[in-house]
Amino acid sequence: MANSTGAQKPQNTKKNKKKGATLDTFYGAKIQNTEQIEDNIKENAPKPSKGNGNSPQTYEEFESEMTKKMEAFWEEKLEIMQKKFTHLQNQFDQTVKENQALKARIRQLEDNDRVREQESIKQSQNTKKLEENIKYLTDKVIDLENRGRRDNLRIIGLPDKPEINTKLDMVIQDIIKENCPEILEQGGNTATDRAHRTPSTLNPQKTTPRNVIAKFQSYQTKEKILQEARKRQFRYKGMPIRVTQDLASSTLNDRKAWNMIFRKARELGLQPRISYPAKLTIYFQGKVWAFNKIEDFQLFAKKRPELCGKFDTENQRARNT
Repeated sequence: MANSTGAQKPQNTKKNKKKGATLDTFYGAKIQNTEQIEDNIKENAPKPSKGNGNSPQTYEEFESEMTKKMEAFWEEKLEIMQKKFTHLQNQFDQTVKENQALKARIRQLEDNDRVREQESIKQSQNTKKLEENIKYLTDKVIDLENRGRRDNLRIIGLPDKPEINTKLDMVIQDIIKENCPEILEQGGNTATDRAHRTPSTLNPQKTTPRNVIAKFQSYQTKEKILQEARKRQFRYKGMPIRVTQDLASSTLNDRKAWNMIFRKARELGLQPRISYPAKLTIYFQGKVWAFNKIEDFQLFAKKRPELCGKFDTENQRARNT
């Protein structure tokens, strides 16, 4: 007969386990709350028997077993987290190294750029100095060439015929006799060292006669002939010719740029003159005005109602180009 007071077996009734909150750990690992684990321990813990105490498992043993399981669980999770943390730490250290390398590279590039900028400034300064030296030397060469031609006269419009080209020295003497015989009467030395035609290399198809360059033995005689040529039109056997100072080609081009203004100024009675090397002078309102550049003359003409609009320099430039 069963003892009513005998030991009762622990009831293993299954209770509905309530789902506790979860903790999101590193990289999505999920574990139960400590409170839920403790509730599970209490629910699953065996009840102490009221009988002879022959329980299959005491509460202390069950609690010790569950503690060991929890410790093993947390140790496993801690090891996983430690590995992931170590991996992140390595990545962070690598990122720091790469960042430091990039900063060093940026500083190096900035230093190189600063050095290149300084070199560029020095190069620009050197280039400017070279340009100034080139301009100075070019102007010096042109001035020396012009001074080397100071005894020369350029005769423009003299017919380019063989009978004239073979005896240019005699032709020049005839021009002096026809246009300024007073120089011969005063006993001036009108002899020339040489006379020749200019080469027509710029435009071989040009139909106008080539200029004649004559080098006189006397600078004073050359100047007297030039002064007479500025006063009136020279002729050779009734044919009009022009006598001017022989100059370097660049200086002649600079003087040629004044042609339109020069002609218009002569029509207006301004008594224009081209002085050395290529400077225009006019007589206006009782004063002598000098201009080194066409732009300076344009500005001057715009401010004077008597001259404004009468000098079309743009058409002159278009013809020259």
